[in-house]
Amino acid sequence: MKLILAIVQDKDSNKLANALVDANIRATKLSTTGGFLKAGNTTFIVGIEDERVEEVLEIIKDVCHSRTQYIAAPMGLENTIEGSMTSYPVEVQVGGATIFIMPVEGYHHF
Repeated sequence: MKLILAIVQDKDSNKLANALVDANIRATKLSTTGGFLKAGNTTFIVGIEDERVEEVLEIIKDVCHSRTQYIAAPMGLENTIEGSMTSYPVEVQVGGATIFIMPVEGYHHF
């Protein structure tokens, strides 16, 4: 058995939750916040049998897509124009999924 932690962008979370339910895969959905963009995301916790891990990964890959987003430049990357600090937009890739897979020593359901 494996424990999958999948961190996805909020825009993909409802679609992923529905896809997991359709595949009869139980998941716990947590609202979380990313450190880099300080934006909301969702972490899914999935306990799954070893032989279904690839199925879960394929569902996540099919649903969660990267996208381009513009953010204000982080501190230290501002432009200095005539002595004033101005911020300019920076293009970043967001979305997709970050996935951790861990072995499970035991599982109990009461």
